[in-house]
Amino acid sequence: MTSRIQSAAPGSGEQASGRPPYPAEPSGNGRAHGHPGRVALDELHETARRIAANVERVLVGKPDVIRIALVTLLAEGHLLVEDVPGVGKTSLAKALARSIDCTVSRIQFTPDLLPSDVTGVSIYNRQSGEFDFRPGPVFANIVVGDEINRASPKTQSALLECMEEHQVTVDTSTYRLDQPFMVIATQNPIEMEGTYALPEAQRDRFTARVSIGYPDQQAELAMVDEHAGHNPLEELQPVSDGQTVHRLIETVRGVHIAPEVRRYAVDVVAATRQVPEIRLGASPRATLHLVRAARAQAALSGRDYVVPDDLHTVAVPVLAHRLVLTTEAHAARRSATDVVRAVLHRVPVPQGSRP
Repeated sequence: MTSRIQSAAPGSGEQASGRPPYPAEPSGNGRAHGHPGRVALDELHETARRIAANVERVLVGKPDVIRIALVTLLAEGHLLVEDVPGVGKTSLAKALARSIDCTVSRIQFTPDLLPSDVTGVSIYNRQSGEFDFRPGPVFANIVVGDEINRASPKTQSALLECMEEHQVTVDTSTYRLDQPFMVIATQNPIEMEGTYALPEAQRDRFTARVSIGYPDQQAELAMVDEHAGHNPLEELQPVSDGQTVHRLIETVRGVHIAPEVRRYAVDVVAATRQVPEIRLGASPRATLHLVRAARAQAALSGRDYVVPDDLHTVAVPVLAHRLVLTTEAHAARRSATDVVRAVLHRVPVPQGSRP
């Protein structure tokens, strides 16, 4: 699969074949055609490096997981961390949140949690004779939702509006959320005791899903040596702030994606709706999230344009959790990840061309 794709080296401006990258038109100094400037990309790369290094002090030996978390942050998305207990799901969420000097809140989802415990509630003020709104924990730049699938679907639905529209409606009044806004939710596998499967509408609002997995022996030994005597989360200091992250998100928005690559993204998502093993394919929202994540991936690689490799890198985290497999696919032990990889192998990859 990867042999058909020619990747550009970060910041090189050329593909391995020596032909110009996507797009075909010249970009000048990187500021023409809405491209982010070189200085902005350098700042993005350096800030992302500092955040990644900070998070890796807590989550040892998982650079790919940390990179997807950064891609999701810069793509203005939300991250779902799914894995068995004890592998560092909450540590990843907390470490990313603490690495950015902005407002952070944490919600422990439990079966008795109510929607108003998430969004906030209006309380009657006897002195003024009016209702005063008391904001809930969702009113923060980064919201850490721990074990989201332990709450009832009614409570889970409290996140639907804020994740998609960045606003909360309570008692006919609408309140805007601060920017940047990101939900980092953790969940245990649905086979675990006392869990509720996330509805399709809820899963579709998460830009990406990652599974941390068990560390290898070297990483686990390093974790024991460094973390057995103290909690690294307590020593973590911010290395960026909300204003900087907002500026970097604006830089990612300016990353160029050529018409051929946009068409390729649409073709990949559309192909998931035609696979016999899939009962429910990826939605149009998935296409938007795939393009945004590919832009962030390109920016983290030092480029102001997207190549098919960027789409391939983020396709599984962005698409797999949205797919609903048929009973036959489950019986054949096929996973959504397998299906996405098969789709990437089948859909033709666009080739660059000279102006």
